[in-house]
Amino acid sequence: MSDTPPPPPPSSPQPPIPPEQLRAGAHWLTGDGADNDVVISSRVRIARNIDGFAFLSKADNDLRQQTLELCRDRLMHCGLGRRTLWLDVHKTPTLDRTLLVERHLMSKEHARGDAPRGLLVSLPDEHLSVMVNEEDHLRLQSLRAGLALSQAWAQVNDADDRLDGLIDFAFSPRFGYLTSCPTNVGCGVRMSVMLHLPALRLTNDIDKAKRAARDMNLTVRGFYGEGSEATGDLYQISNQTTLGKSEAALLNDIEADIVPDIVRAEREARRRIMDVRRRFMEDLCWRALGTLRAARLLAPEEALTMLSLARLGALLGILPNLSEATVNQLMLMVQPAHLQRITGQDMDQQRRREARADLVRARLAGAHG
Repeated sequence: MSDTPPPPPPSSPQPPIPPEQLRAGAHWLTGDGADNDVVISSRVRIARNIDGFAFLSKADNDLRQQTLELCRDRLMHCGLGRRTLWLDVHKTPTLDRTLLVERHLMSKEHARGDAPRGLLVSLPDEHLSVMVNEEDHLRLQSLRAGLALSQAWAQVNDADDRLDGLIDFAFSPRFGYLTSCPTNVGCGVRMSVMLHLPALRLTNDIDKAKRAARDMNLTVRGFYGEGSEATGDLYQISNQTTLGKSEAALLNDIEADIVPDIVRAEREARRRIMDVRRRFMEDLCWRALGTLRAARLLAPEEALTMLSLARLGALLGILPNLSEATVNQLMLMVQPAHLQRITGQDMDQQRRREARADLVRARLAGAHG
C-alpha cells in the first residue's frame, strides 16, 4: 500500500511539485542502462478503460470526476510502490504541468484544460506514472534508462495486473482491450525508445534508419513524441498499432530487432567519422562546447543542438572531462519550466534565454576537455 498522504480536498489548490523531487532529476537521464551511448530511455505505456463508463470523448465533467475518484482510490490501494506522488492535474499550477511534460511523465494533452484529471508518479525514481482521464480513463507508463523495454514492460504489466483485480476493464473477446483511439485497440500497449543519432544525421544516413523503422510498422517522432521535431538528434521510435499483435511480438520487434540494428548503424557511423573525418568531428564537438561555455543567450533549440554534439564528443573521447550524465541532465534543465523552477523566477522568453546560458555555463565550467 502506498504511504502517499491523502489527496487535498476538492477546494484546495494543488501544491507545487516538491523542490527535493525536482533536484533529484529524472532517472531515465542518468546515462545508465544497456546501450546507453545510443539509447537514452525506454518506455512502455498501456491504455485501459473502465467497463460501463463512457469513453472520455463522450463524458461530461461529472463523469470525469467520478472516474478520477474511482481510479485514484484504486491506485492508492493496489501496492504500486512504497512512495508515490498524486497530483490533481486540473488544480496543478501551469508551470508544474509543463515541467511534468518535460520530464515525460505525462503528455501535452494531459496538461491542457481544467477538466478533472490526475497523475500518479512513483518516487523517487519516477519509473512509473499513471495518467487518469487523458485520452483513456487510465494510461500506465514505465520509463527506464537505456534499452530496458523488458524491465519497463514487466513493471507496467505488474501494475496492470494489480489494477485488474480492482477495476473491471472494457474488454472484447474479439478485439481485446477497448480504447478511445482505434490504433490502441487490442493489447493497448505502446513501446518506444528514445535514441540519440547524431552520427547518422552527419553521414546522411538518418533517412535509412527511419525507413527501416517504418517498414516494420514503427513510427519515428521527436523528443516529445507525436507532432514534435527531432531537436538535438533525439528520436522516438514506437509501434503504430496494437491490434493483432501480442505484447511479446511487439517487444521482440523493437527491443530485439529494429533497435539493435539502429544502434549498430549509429556506432558504425561514429566510427567512420572518426576514421575518415576526425578533425571535422573534433571541431564540431569543441565548437559546441565552446558555445555552451561562452554563450550569453541560448534558445532551447540551440541549447539542445549544442548539447547533442557535446554528448557525442564525450562518448567519443573528444571531450574526456565532460560526463554523459551531466549533458543528459542539462537537456532537461534547459527546458522552459525546469529553468524557471530551478531559478525560482517566472521569466519571459528573452530572460529565459539569458538564464539558460547562465545555467549551462555554470554547469560546464569545469569541462575543459
